[in-house]
Amino acid sequence: MEFSVDHTILVVSILLLIGVVTAKFSSRLGLPSLVFFILVGMVVSQYVYYDDAMLTQLIGTLALIIILFEGGLQTEWANIRKVYKPSLSLATFGVLITAAVTGTAAKYILDVTWFEGFLFGAIVGSTDAAAVFASLGGRDIKRTLTSTLEAESGTNDPMAIFLTVAFLELIQNPETNTAMLILNFFWQMGIGLLIGLLLGKTATWLINNINLDSSGLYPVLSIALAIFTFGITTIFQASGFLAVYTMAVFLGNHDMIYRHSIVRFNEGFAWMMQILMFILLGMLIFPNQLLQVVWQGILLSFILMIIARPVGVFISLVFAKFNVKEKLFISWAGLKGAVPIVLATYPLVTDVENSGLIFNVVFFVVLTSALIQGATILPLAKYFKFSKGAKAEVPHSLELVSIGKTKNEMMEIEIEEGVAILGEEIKDLSLPENTLITAVIRGDSLITPTGNTTLEPRDTLYILVHRSKRKEVKKIIRKKQESEKENDK
Repeated sequence: MEFSVDHTILVVSILLLIGVVTAKFSSRLGLPSLVFFILVGMVVSQYVYYDDAMLTQLIGTLALIIILFEGGLQTEWANIRKVYKPSLSLATFGVLITAAVTGTAAKYILDVTWFEGFLFGAIVGSTDAAAVFASLGGRDIKRTLTSTLEAESGTNDPMAIFLTVAFLELIQNPETNTAMLILNFFWQMGIGLLIGLLLGKTATWLINNINLDSSGLYPVLSIALAIFTFGITTIFQASGFLAVYTMAVFLGNHDMIYRHSIVRFNEGFAWMMQILMFILLGMLIFPNQLLQVVWQGILLSFILMIIARPVGVFISLVFAKFNVKEKLFISWAGLKGAVPIVLATYPLVTDVENSGLIFNVVFFVVLTSALIQGATILPLAKYFKFSKGAKAEVPHSLELVSIGKTKNEMMEIEIEEGVAILGEEIKDLSLPENTLITAVIRGDSLITPTGNTTLEPRDTLYILVHRSKRKEVKKIIRKKQESEKENDK
């Protein structure tokens, strides 16, 4: 069936509308939205023939940049700092062990060579940032666990990509020097991290000082900086995904004008890219092809979920301060998503032997992981008593539109449990001169503050402050009570 430009635009708009509707249903049914997006793509593939692996890889890579950037922006360094050691261990040793166990099983189950088996293991060895952020982002689950999982999913792509590319190289050129491959991995990680930090600092300065005429250009600038970070990092043969996530975490944890607009824009853009990416990935597969690998897919899925991932988690976290229940939860929350499917297009693009088989089985594994693990992760968190339910969302938002032209801006700060200012009246706060609390959000109510307004936990304050006083105000609002400091987790 031939499509004109007009027809293509209409189809894309319909797919986006379907994606938004299915996302609504997915939250009600307790299933990850990516499952529905993939199913939509598979249905569309029955009517529209699509097999462009190169284009899928390009769009998938761009989508992952946006998703990692959006996730990094909303990642609090204070939380990541406490768990960076176990997170990095999971992102490196955890992925390596998971890939090795899964690859060994794949060699015999799929009846492929050792290198092809380990290629499959490498592709499915990492967790997916989009799936993890989407599944855990709206729930108030134990902070150390969510921080560990989010940091792992944001930083384990370099190891998965390195292993995938390395085994592809070994399949095509068996005499490749493995020592050079190992050195290349450390180069990718080290330079990716360094460029991410440098561009994070550059992006922070640029956004705060460029003084654009239109506020709508700031979110566009942030996206451009994220894509530029990926592009310039890959030029140096380093990990672009690690650089983007590092840059986003740096940017999100520093003072940034138009923060609300930038974060909300990127959140919406990430959803749009997620919908398009998963639908497109779904279009790349045909249901009859999946039926041919049902038993292999089911067996490998359960080996990955029940054996390989837990083995990788328990070994890589052997020195971490997590109990058995927490390690089991981290094991089960190792969701698969876009990253494995995008990586599975690498063998298709290079046209290695058994690339079609590997892609179909990877697709099956991702689908079953999303259906089984994605649907049970929240019930498991409740069973282990790690979850307090839905995360409280602020029902209102404010932003000072003229912020780019003035030295003042509106801060949004939620009052946490155990801070020193709880129970105090606003008039008794030692805020800097010319700082004004303009609104207090309590539950679903917007309170006009007076000097006698008493501050309570979970209150969200909107504070008009001079830009130079932001850190001082944050320090006052977030200062912990002495008895709570050691127990803050």
